[in-house]
Amino acid sequence: MKIGELARQTGMAASAIRFYEARGLLSKVRRGANGYRDYPPETAQLLAIIGQAQQAGFSLDEIKQLVPADISSWQHAPLLAALKAKVSDIEALEARLAHSKQQLQALIQLVEAKPGEMPCEENAARVLASMGIASPEGAAKATTSVKPAIVSRGAHRHKQGER
Repeated sequence: MKIGELARQTGMAASAIRFYEARGLLSKVRRGANGYRDYPPETAQLLAIIGQAQQAGFSLDEIKQLVPADISSWQHAPLLAALKAKVSDIEALEARLAHSKQQLQALIQLVEAKPGEMPCEENAARVLASMGIASPEGAAKATTSVKPAIVSRGAHRHKQGER
């Protein structure tokens, strides 16, 4: 089958088919005397497998290692191991994404909890401080406002201890 027919049959661009061939994913391509590519009928199935594998998160290099030149001769153990490894990769990614989502939601809550009349600059310093990041202005304000409170508490305790 010629590349135009294969492209129509699979819905892929001819350039994508040539790309997969150049990457070594389509190895059973023959060339006619006129230089035209001639693809065997199972190439449409192979392109569908490549597309689905990419959607599942496999790289082209991973696909090349997994998919045999003759798609009827799959190696069960390596295929199963690769599929399970990909599921593990996806689960790890999901965990990282869930953690990132949690952090962003917490940040949104902090930003939205801005006291009504507080200027945005002060709210930014408040949010940064709650994240453990001191802004230059916030660090100066925090230093002057926190230390006297600590000193006065300590002095108060000391006076109570003397009584």
